[in-house]
Amino acid sequence: MANILVVDDEPKMTSLICGELEDSGHNVTTTVKPAEALTLIEKHSFDIVITDLSMPEVSGMQVLEKALEKEGTEVIMMTAYGTAETAVEAMKKGAADYLLKPFSLDELEILVKKLVDKQKLTSLSGHYQQVIEQDTEYEFIGSSSATQRVKDLVRQVAGTDASVLLTGRSGTGKELAARMVHRLSERNTGPFIAVNCAALTETLLESELFGHEKGAFTGAIARKRGRFELADSGTIFLDEIGETSPGMQTKLLRVLDERKLVRVGGVDLIDINVRVVAATNRNLKQEMEEGNFREDLYFRLNVFPISIPNLSERRDDIRQLAEHFLDRLNYSHTELPAEVASLLVRYDWPGNIRELKNVIERAVILAGGEPLSTEDFSLDVDDQPLMDTSGHAGRGVPGGLETAEKDMIVQALEKTGGNKTEAASLLKITRRRLYSRMKVHNIGL
Repeated sequence: MANILVVDDEPKMTSLICGELEDSGHNVTTTVKPAEALTLIEKHSFDIVITDLSMPEVSGMQVLEKALEKEGTEVIMMTAYGTAETAVEAMKKGAADYLLKPFSLDELEILVKKLVDKQKLTSLSGHYQQVIEQDTEYEFIGSSSATQRVKDLVRQVAGTDASVLLTGRSGTGKELAARMVHRLSERNTGPFIAVNCAALTETLLESELFGHEKGAFTGAIARKRGRFELADSGTIFLDEIGETSPGMQTKLLRVLDERKLVRVGGVDLIDINVRVVAATNRNLKQEMEEGNFREDLYFRLNVFPISIPNLSERRDDIRQLAEHFLDRLNYSHTELPAEVASLLVRYDWPGNIRELKNVIERAVILAGGEPLSTEDFSLDVDDQPLMDTSGHAGRGVPGGLETAEKDMIVQALEKTGGNKTEAASLLKITRRRLYSRMKVHNIGL
């Protein structure tokens, strides 16, 4: 329903239009005095103004100019055939459209509906943008160099419609990165639809992705739209794409190439308009070599690859992430004590961010409302943190923990002439841990 002003010096025309639009549920105000229209626009808010172009005393162009002073007001010009060029000029100045007299009421109704839908979309866009700016649930937390690299890549690709392939171990935040791509894209007013391809059998996955018609199989009691259709004008996130069967990969490839699909049990081609983001914790190149993943589908998805780092490669982010989880749990003590932060940074986090989140939740329960302590955690870490070669813990070193740790390892190796056993002893860590940290920092083994 819209608030509409109709301006025309012909009473029969205003009455005819008013009756049609009121029957459609709109609130309609009419005037046959063009000068009065300027006052009405000044005092009231109208979603749409429909005005004749050629009128005495005050022209339709003047009505247009007045209406456009109000943000969000759309204007439809009515004009006789001989002044169509003037109507086009009016559109250049901001009119939404024009109608040539005589026109059908159906034509008017269609145009009004189009403008109402546009205004709804604009309103939703503003709402979603506000939600995006305020929502931190899906924010990729952290300021480490590894995290910043991911954020930079996401920003670069978000403004395009290129397919994105996210790779990384489970729990690293691949879905968070996918949501960032969607939120920063022009599709952010559309839906974000996530599908876990590993959670369903091939038959169920096909129905879930492409939909099905009534009677397509036992239990299909009604038509169902698939996830691709539901993601129209938005983004579909295909998580664990490496778990799909060869048959499903073939069907996915066809849909991605043709941008059309057929529901299970159906015959009609359905156009789709979606952005595709896929993710996997598998090595798809190796899967291709072993014949488990289609090469053509891989290259179709891998237009813009982004590798999501393990949490052990983002140690500078661990404290910030932990305090973020404490805040989301509404815990009264959100600032981690130094000894707890040190403990968390020293742990290797094989389960990545998901493990950190679960560990924090458990610690909160054990702490019972008190500030967290190391006793609230059961983590398998070395007894001592990395030490610099002077025997002091690596704190306060410019560049952050990642840089400090790398520098300490390099210094220890230099001091011991490359002897890793002696370097590990100097750093007061195990040889195994030294190898692990050298790999993380790309220090030659």
